[in-house]
Amino acid sequence: MTLRRPQLRTFLDAGVPDSVGDIFRNHGHAVILHREALPEKSTDAVVCATALANDAILVAIDGDMKTFAKRFGISQGSTRFARLNIVRLCCNEVMSAKRLEQAMSFVEHEWVISEKKKASRLWVEIGPHSLKSNR
Repeated sequence: MTLRRPQLRTFLDAGVPDSVGDIFRNHGHAVILHREALPEKSTDAVVCATALANDAILVAIDGDMKTFAKRFGISQGSTRFARLNIVRLCCNEVMSAKRLEQAMSFVEHEWVISEKKKASRLWVEIGPHSLKSNR
């Protein structure tokens, strides 16, 4: 019996390299690029709202968690973007596609788990030497 891969829909934030989108596409996933959906320099709130409106996973690149949480309105007690699914690339742009390729089965697995739990969302962090799921 062959397990079917989940079909992910992703929204790549402005700083995410196109090569990351290529990795998602190579695995059969849909990709929306920031520049194809929003004007340049759209606010982070608009980026998050666009990802949610498209039932897409926000793929963002940002090394600093405090900055990341503040940028995307994600903080303890806040429900503004409580259903926002996130793949956070915590490595530099050059490494991001390669690290995503290495982590794709992990991302897909975490998606399947998040879909089974009503109050859960996907939040995966891909670092240069680590993978982390925030369940």
